[in-house]
Amino acid sequence: MNKSATHFCCPYSFSVKAQQKLLSIFTVIFLSFTLFSQQVFAQTNDTAQLRQLAQLAEYIGVDYAAAVENGQVVDAGEYQEMLEFSAIIIDRVSSQVGPDQKAAIYRQSVALEQAIKDKSSVSSIRQISAEIRGQLLAILPESLLPTRLLSAQNTQALFQENCSSCHGAMGKGDGVLAQGLTPEPTNFTDKERAINRSLLGLFDAISNGLDDTAMPAFTQLKEQQRWSLAFYVGGLAFKSPNSAAERPKDIDLQNWINFNPTQLLNGDANIDADFIETYRATPTLLFNKQQSPVNTAKSQLSAALDAYHKQDYEKANTLAVSAYLDGFELIENSLDARDEALRKRIEVNLINLRQVINVAGEEVQLSQLSAEIFNQLDEAEQLLTGAALSSGALFTASLVILLREGLEALLVVIALMTVLIRTNRQDALKYVHMGWLLALLAGVATWAVAQSIIDISGASREVMEGVAALLAAIMLLYVGIWMHSKTNAEQWQTYIQKHINTQLRSGTLWGLTLLSFIAVYREVFETVLFYQSLLTQASTGQYSAAITGFMAGVVILAIVAWAILKYSIKLPIARFFSMTTYLLLALAFILMGKAITALQEAAVISISALPVHVDLPWIGVGSTWQGALAQIAVILSFAFYRISSKQKSVMVK
Repeated sequence: MNKSATHFCCPYSFSVKAQQKLLSIFTVIFLSFTLFSQQVFAQTNDTAQLRQLAQLAEYIGVDYAAAVENGQVVDAGEYQEMLEFSAIIIDRVSSQVGPDQKAAIYRQSVALEQAIKDKSSVSSIRQISAEIRGQLLAILPESLLPTRLLSAQNTQALFQENCSSCHGAMGKGDGVLAQGLTPEPTNFTDKERAINRSLLGLFDAISNGLDDTAMPAFTQLKEQQRWSLAFYVGGLAFKSPNSAAERPKDIDLQNWINFNPTQLLNGDANIDADFIETYRATPTLLFNKQQSPVNTAKSQLSAALDAYHKQDYEKANTLAVSAYLDGFELIENSLDARDEALRKRIEVNLINLRQVINVAGEEVQLSQLSAEIFNQLDEAEQLLTGAALSSGALFTASLVILLREGLEALLVVIALMTVLIRTNRQDALKYVHMGWLLALLAGVATWAVAQSIIDISGASREVMEGVAALLAAIMLLYVGIWMHSKTNAEQWQTYIQKHINTQLRSGTLWGLTLLSFIAVYREVFETVLFYQSLLTQASTGQYSAAITGFMAGVVILAIVAWAILKYSIKLPIARFFSMTTYLLLALAFILMGKAITALQEAAVISISALPVHVDLPWIGVGSTWQGALAQIAVILSFAFYRISSKQKSVMVK
């Protein structure tokens, strides 16, 4: 017997040394996901704290007029609140703002507090508070924008249920609980106040509440509900003209949300007073055509170019990544059904743009490249909006999404199941099933959380998928090597008699659950997003075509699973392990390539182009040195094992 074979153990039966190795792998997996989760939530918390500072600055600019008039305090309660809020800003700037921006914002915060103490004019206070808020917004990541609002009827009902007791049925600040509250609830119909209040400030007030006031944080509401309320109360002071003016095509929804009407009038040539009236009073007009994935890509790309011209290269790169991941990636499947060549050209150009947008002195190349991308995005938009996708194209896109995202995960799960069946451990199959079922639930739950509770950016999503794919590739390579060591039938029978029935215990069985979970979870979240985007390209009557494509994909995957299980069980044991070895190695090869691609798309790993363009996404092969070298490393690792095991075998003989 080849003694070297026992040096490699499977996650299904272990020597003590191998169990220690696997425990180390699982520890790395657990710590990686834990650290990633902590990083995402820490970033979310930091963003919330900075947004709260911006909210306080805006609140001072809005409400100062009610506290001081002509250098005299006219409302002692309001004035005291202004002093308290300005002190809070000074205190929190020291702990929450990074060192690069801290000095400037701190000086402005001190100046704001002193101006309030001096009872300066309203215009002076508003100017300083606007400068502070602008500085804070400049260092904040771009907000994930709402893609749609609740209906007017549902929003009004939401307002009556949650807000009217203080703010009144008409939003005039005269609710049944308003009397005795200090400060008084906001009168949203006050035009002077409304033109100095941004929608983002209203959203943050609803989301986080206001310290030292009766305004609570409405954390029980979903994000869409809070945005709908912000747009609703932000429009109560405005009246829509009888004939709504057509919206300019290049309106920036991010700016519309971030800045108040006064700032928009002064800073955007496409916006005038009539436009403010119309679209504040009737916000649904903004969402009839706004914020499709193509518009998201354009908006983020425009913001990236602005950041580049301001020499904020890190922010420019972040926004360029968002333009691809939060925008264009979501319509790739739909665009493939119409013009695959165009999709590939846009994808390549967006990647190339990221190579120059974080480097100074590339203005000419950046200008040419961005102009080409905008033209291509316009062409894509015309293709996608000129008419709904045909039912055939919708069926095909739906089918391809499920097959592309589900096949790899299915093969991993089936490989685990077949090995258990061949080792007569059908009782352990429940651990594999538990893993993929939990992954389905967790993937959908993650999507739901990202839609309603926290913001998970496209970059964070890609990092999550990239880390999961990387860990899965390493684990599959490990299992594949173990499989290869058992291709000799005599070795396998001896191994089974000695190990398999005594060492397949609960600890290693949970390892099966983990591997099954990782393989499936990394696909689910993105799959849901792709289907969500695909359905936006279909009319209601065409939903059946998308559902039929999905069901056809389920049937095909079920047939593949059935065929593998049926015929692999009939194979001689040596051939079974040989075929399974190469299947797992192929999956490790594919997942390694996809892991590198995902991490590159999230700007975690740099991109160095190969001399020739190669694009084989089905097997994870792309046109970068990083991806090629990582996949070559998988092949070389297996080759090194084979050579070393043969040498040990010769030495034993």
